[in-house]
Amino acid sequence: MIGIFFLAACNEPAPQKPELSKEDVEHLSQEMNKWDATRQKDEIDAYVKNRGWEMTETGTGLRYMYVKKGEGAPAKNGGAVLVAYKVFLLDGTLCYSSEQDGPRTVRIGKDYVESGLHEALQLMKVGDQMRFILPSHLAHGLTGDDDKIPPRSTVMYEIELLKTE
Repeated sequence: MIGIFFLAACNEPAPQKPELSKEDVEHLSQEMNKWDATRQKDEIDAYVKNRGWEMTETGTGLRYMYVKKGEGAPAKNGGAVLVAYKVFLLDGTLCYSSEQDGPRTVRIGKDYVESGLHEALQLMKVGDQMRFILPSHLAHGLTGDDDKIPPRSTVMYEIELLKTE
């Protein structure tokens, strides 16, 4: 008798999974993004606190601090700047560096670089050395950079503004 019940149960169709509406998918996506933003904010808060840094946070979530103040010309939106830099993940992994790749010229507000970097560079003057932390939405977002920076990664920049053009 038990064998017949088992065979009958095997012939039943698998239960159908409910399909999600477009609104449900959008809501779930928004909730996941909120959760990830909170996770990254908490991670950055702990990182900064553990190092004893006093960083300023902008409305976008960019964190910054001066390591050394310069006296030169300020960087301007639309202008080109030459920078020495190091880019790290919060676990300390060095991803990119001007020591390896040479200084980089960036046209603020024009070049295809992280949106947080455009914002950060406008805070600088020639001679400034600054530290910036960019949550993923200001860095490489959901996809990473397809090379050294994974998806949804917070990155830290150490930048020296060498000159403005």
